[in-house]
Amino acid sequence: MKTTYQYQFYPNTNQKLTLNQWLRICRYWYNRQLGDRFDWWDNNRTAVNACPLIVSISALREKPNYYSQKQQLPLFKKDLVKVFHSGELLDFKQVDSTILQDVSKRVDKACERFIVGDSQGKKSGRPRFKTEADYRTMTFATASNDWIKWIRKSWIYIRLPKLGVVKVRMHRPIPYGFTIKQASVTKKADGWFIQLILEDISVPQFTPDKVIPTWDNSIGLDAVLHEDVYLATSEGEKLPSLKPLRKNKAKLDRISQKRNKRKRGSKSRRKLAKKEALRHQKIARSRKDFHYKTAQKLIKTGAKIFFYEELNLKGLTKRNKVKQDDNANYLPNGQSAKSGLNKSWLDAAFGQFFLTLEYIAAKAGSVVVSQKPAYTSMVLCYRNEIIFTDCSMRDYWDEQNSLMVDRDINAAINLKRLGLDIFPSIKRCSGNLSIVGTMDKSTTKEILYTLNRATKKPTS
Repeated sequence: MKTTYQYQFYPNTNQKLTLNQWLRICRYWYNRQLGDRFDWWDNNRTAVNACPLIVSISALREKPNYYSQKQQLPLFKKDLVKVFHSGELLDFKQVDSTILQDVSKRVDKACERFIVGDSQGKKSGRPRFKTEADYRTMTFATASNDWIKWIRKSWIYIRLPKLGVVKVRMHRPIPYGFTIKQASVTKKADGWFIQLILEDISVPQFTPDKVIPTWDNSIGLDAVLHEDVYLATSEGEKLPSLKPLRKNKAKLDRISQKRNKRKRGSKSRRKLAKKEALRHQKIARSRKDFHYKTAQKLIKTGAKIFFYEELNLKGLTKRNKVKQDDNANYLPNGQSAKSGLNKSWLDAAFGQFFLTLEYIAAKAGSVVVSQKPAYTSMVLCYRNEIIFTDCSMRDYWDEQNSLMVDRDINAAINLKRLGLDIFPSIKRCSGNLSIVGTMDKSTTKEILYTLNRATKKPTS
C-alpha cells in the first residue's frame, strides 16, 4: 500500500536561496528539453502544399526521447551553462542528479499525454513552457528512511542531498511500518512543503466488493448552482454552497488594483503580489476543505452507489461567439452576463468535487458513476411527462397529488432512475418529444414519499 503525507518545512536563508536556484535550473532544463522536441518536430516534417524540389532533404535527426535527453546531463555539468536570452550562468552540478532526471521524465510524460494519451486514452493539450509561477516542485527519487536523522516531539529532521538538514513540522506521525520511497519539495505562497510517499508492502491494497445497484443503496446527485444551493440529492436534501471566490472577490480586487499601480519590479509590488497569492491560496484551500466535508457528508448516508451528472464544464465555461453586422461592427452577444455564470461554474469546481467524492467513496467501499443528464431535468420523475421546459421554472405544483415538485430534486431522482436503468427513452419526432416507457407503482410510491418529505405545500 502507498500513501502520501505532506508536511511544511522551514529552511534557513541559505537553504532558501539554494532551493530557488534549483528551481531556476530545473525550469531552464525543462524548457530546453521541450524546445528541443518542438524543434525536431518542425524540422522533420514538410507541409502538405510544399515540396523542396531544388534543395535536397537532409538526413533526419534522431527523435529526442527520455534517454537521449538525460544523457546530455553529464555534458552540462562539466561547465556553466549560459542562458541565451539573459546571459545568466547556471551550474547544473549544484542540483541533485535524481532531480534533473525527474525533470526529463516530466517532459517525456507531458509529450506522451499530448500524442498518445493517458491510461484512459484521454489526451491533454500541447505542453507549454514553464514560467516561474508554473514550475514549483522538485522530486528526490531515491529517498529512504536513512534520510531521517532524528525526531523531537512534533518536529522531524530530514537530510536532503546537497542541501543539508531541514526542520519539518510533523503535524501527524508517520505510520508504523511504512518506509519512505520518494520525497518532493514544493514552493507555495506561504512557504515550503515536502511530500513523502510512504509504502508498506504488508498492507494489502483495498479492493471493494462488487455492488449491485438498487433503489435503497443508491443516490442521485444533481449539480444545482442556483442561489445558495450546491447539490440536490435524490433523498430530497439540498446541500449549501460555499462560494469562496465570490466572498473574497472584493478583497482580491482591492489588492489587485493596488498592485497594478505600483512600479514593475519594485519591492511594494512584490509584497502586494505575495499578498494576492496568499488570498488565492486561502480560497483554494477553503474550496478543497468544503469539497471533502461535503463528500464525507454524502458517504455518511450509507449509500453504496452515487450517480452524478456528467457535466461538460469546458463547454459551460466557454465564451460566446462574437457577433458582427455587415459593416464589421460588433453586436451584443450576451457575454457580459455569461461571464458571471462562467465564474460561478469555476468557483463551484464540480469536476474537482466529483474526483474528491470518487476518492473518498473508494476508501469507504462505495462507487461513483457518471451519467449523461439528457432530459433528466425536463421529465417529471414520477409520471414520465415533460414539465420543466424552461430553465427559469424552478417549481411545479401538481394538483392531482397536491404536491410541489422542486426542479433540482426532480433531476436528482431522474439521475438515480437513469443509473438504475428505469428512466424512459425519449424520441424526437417532427420537433416534438415523445416518451417511451413506463414505471412500476412501487417506484412511483417511493418517489412520491421522498418528494412529500422534502417539499412543502404553497401558502396563500
